[in-house]
Amino acid sequence: MSELFQLLLTDEIEEELSWQERALCAQTDPESFFPEKGGSTREAKKVCLSCEVRTECLEYALANDERFGIWGGLSERERRRLKKGVL
Repeated sequence: MSELFQLLLTDEIEEELSWQERALCAQTDPESFFPEKGGSTREAKKVCLSCEVRTECLEYALANDERFGIWGGLSERERRRLKKGVL
């Protein structure tokens, strides 16, 4: 790969992930976003409700098939339903 192509690719990836720096979850306890099986998702979803990058977060999770945790205010089960068109 040429150096220019690598720089462009790196810039593109950094731009795509820049939303993560503004995410409220980055400023809170990460454990609440990855609860134990059967654990409450309430606190994490509450944080997501007021997060300015909620949409980008959910899009990322869906595009990358994130299987664990709360992303964009939705649990694993809710994201699966969304992908299937049930939600």
